[in-house]
Amino acid sequence: MHDTDARTVHEKAEAANTAAAHCWTALLAGCDGPGRWELVDRLRELSEATSAYAGTRWWLTDGAVHRRRVAEAEGRIEEAIREGDGAEFAEAFAGYDQAVATAVVCVHSRLGSSTT
Repeated sequence: MHDTDARTVHEKAEAANTAAAHCWTALLAGCDGPGRWELVDRLRELSEATSAYAGTRWWLTDGAVHRRRVAEAEGRIEEAIREGDGAEFAEAFAGYDQAVATAVVCVHSRLGSSTT
């Protein structure tokens, strides 16, 4: 089951990266097309997949710091998209990427340890 969750996180991450490229292009071009707004949904899907991979119990307890970091970065990205701020978008997206990656690594480490 956990392998399925890991594959889902990977698939959602790829979809988010594609949507981020479209969003970045739209922000640089000053466009307000669908490519600019698709990322918000893809990030929510990735956050949900990360939560499923982590396990709700861990995500809401020991992993709460990671959950908050992911949510805060997601909010910063949405704000940057709304404002059309490319620099803030780039910084926020890097923060989101790092927050999700850190959460996934912590979960992987926890699952791989003999003290789970």
